[in-house]
Amino acid sequence: MKAMKLAGLEPASVFGYFEKICSIPHGSRNTKLISDYLVSFAQEHGIRYFQDELNNVVMFQEGTCGYEDHEPVIIQGHMDMVCEKDEDCPINMDTDGLDVTHDGQYVFARGTTLGGDDGIAVAYALALLADKSIPHPPLEVIITVDEEIGMEGAAGVDLSGLKGRTLINIDSEEEGIFTVSCAGGARGTITMPVSRHPVYGPCVKLTVEGLQGGHSGVEIHKNRANANKAMGEFLGRVQKLMPVCITKLQGGSKDNAIPRSCTVTLVAMGMYIERINDIAAQLQQELREQYDEPEAIVRGDDVDALGGNALSTQDSAKVIALLNAAPNGVQAWSQDIPGLVQTSLNLGIVDLSDSLKMTFAVRSSVNQEKHDLLQRLRDLAAFNDAAYSQMGDYPAWEYKKDSRLRDTMVRVYREMFGKEPEVVAIHAGLECGLLSEKLPGLDCVSIGPEMHDIHTSRERLGIASTERTWNFLLEILKEL
Repeated sequence: MKAMKLAGLEPASVFGYFEKICSIPHGSRNTKLISDYLVSFAQEHGIRYFQDELNNVVMFQEGTCGYEDHEPVIIQGHMDMVCEKDEDCPINMDTDGLDVTHDGQYVFARGTTLGGDDGIAVAYALALLADKSIPHPPLEVIITVDEEIGMEGAAGVDLSGLKGRTLINIDSEEEGIFTVSCAGGARGTITMPVSRHPVYGPCVKLTVEGLQGGHSGVEIHKNRANANKAMGEFLGRVQKLMPVCITKLQGGSKDNAIPRSCTVTLVAMGMYIERINDIAAQLQQELREQYDEPEAIVRGDDVDALGGNALSTQDSAKVIALLNAAPNGVQAWSQDIPGLVQTSLNLGIVDLSDSLKMTFAVRSSVNQEKHDLLQRLRDLAAFNDAAYSQMGDYPAWEYKKDSRLRDTMVRVYREMFGKEPEVVAIHAGLECGLLSEKLPGLDCVSIGPEMHDIHTSRERLGIASTERTWNFLLEILKEL
């Protein structure tokens, strides 16, 4: 039997299920295996369930002794994770499990994202359902798919059979912070046609890398550079010295992750690599000084090739202009809640093949501002004779003035830990808005244990915080 890397950590059942989840590939749109595992868990424990065609899984359990007649409580999270990894990591995240381990303080995965967002919710739910000694009201557990790419599971799941109207979402990353409202969002894509033809001349590879990246909702305001936008600036400065013909362009891999790197290969006729690296050195210095990017790297390298199937100078200029014209980052701050980003977008993916594709994650807690920003992308596409498409539109989760759940959680937290929790609205997206539309009158709060650097290979989950949050969850269920 394979040794458990997280053996000895408490709560043992939670970390046992979490390690099992980490052993199953479960990136967005790759959720069949993890969904089937949840079904097998339900069957093994005699739990009523349904699995839909999207791979969402919903499980139902009766209340324990003394709680049978209480109102059901919904526990909710998502089974998919963002799959990011270091360039030298050999793991195939489509087919392999994670190399999960810990250092006594944090759980992490070597070379990849951990998927604590939101594997820890699934682990909590399974540990709760498996232990018949835990007192709780009737439970309705919703585990959705593809949250990370537009909340597609929550949008498509049929919840007409659920009776609960009290929901604990476990998809937050800061212990002691109760989220009670969040932004709505959508994904917009601009696709600009380009033409290629053989071009001869010295080839150069431009690279922007070493950036921090991060979650495009939680960390969009943290003065982190976007590698795709930095590459647009790099290309623009090179182009001022001489026309270029682009052969390759790739930056970022997830629309909701701030891109850490971007590379371009181009034919730069008559351009000496020394001059390109003068530009690179200047831009690197600016990124390190103007952003929180102490390890930013910008450079140019000779490529052992003479020409290639490249864009014309005119199409290359259009690509560069569009990269630089694209909006990115914080667009508006809340006037009601100090420090809260109200509207933003992230140019998460740039890819050049038969066409130039640019994908943005758009967020706002004000629906009109979200629609206005999406219209701005449509207008930018039209101006550049490009196509525009949109998907994953989800509503904002509005603040509920009267909330029995919130009041109960605040009181219990104060009694357990001797301090007040922080009740907040956030800029990141949660499924609570979509679920509230499906379950009228829903009272919900989002919580979670301490996590850092989610959506990056530096992601880590606090061990002690995981235990405290588990104990808090159990106490809340007793109260409800």
